[in-house]
Amino acid sequence: MLQCKDCEFFHRSETGQISLTCDPFSTIKEPQCLQKWQLLKVNQMVANYQLMLDYYRKLAPIQEKMFNYVEKELEDINESDKWKVDEDDDEPQEDWTPPGEEF
Repeated sequence: MLQCKDCEFFHRSETGQISLTCDPFSTIKEPQCLQKWQLLKVNQMVANYQLMLDYYRKLAPIQEKMFNYVEKELEDINESDKWKVDEDDDEPQEDWTPPGEEF
């Protein structure tokens, strides 16, 4: 079985990070190569997901402040528009009859 370190598509950086430049559709030499390639891709996806979560954790306090500010502004707008709405509108109105037509 061919070892990855002996393959021309295997590269290791100075930091020890491994990358495979093989194409799974044309340059795979052995069935185990495809499994290793898939494992590396899954690891890359997990690493990217963790970076995204770190970014969202940094944004969380800013988002919370923004939501609180928008909520306060909406409450202020509703409070300032209260004068436009008649508070008696919530009560059911009785049938109105014109004067002189009462029974």
